Amino acid sequence: MNEQVQICIEKYPAEIIDMFKALRKLLYDSVSVDLVETLWAKLPSYYVGESFVRLIPFKDHINIEATAIIEHKEELTGYKITPKGMLQIYVNQSIPNDILAQIFIETLVDRF
Repeated sequence: MNEQVQICIEKYPAEIIDMFKALRKLLYDSVSVDLVETLWAKLPSYYVGESFVRLIPFKDHINIEATAIIEHKEELTGYKITPKGMLQIYVNQSIPNDILAQIFIETLVDRF
């Protein structure tokens, strides 16, 4: 894990750190291309060229910013999607792995 990202997430509760690590692993496992992991405006961000996914931790949830989320909102009815199109996953919710894997692929790989 990028050192800046590691330092950024260390200040959150253990369940958020665990969720972040699970989402990060899913992201890396989903795409077959090299990702650039960095902080953008203090937000953990993963780039392929100009395309990106952000995993934004909060004290009780993680926001996921990815362009393909809006295209899958019918499949994510149990989750909140912000007006800016970010998916919010709270600590008491399960991670929708299959849908997120598809969102990550569509956002980072299929955009080329």
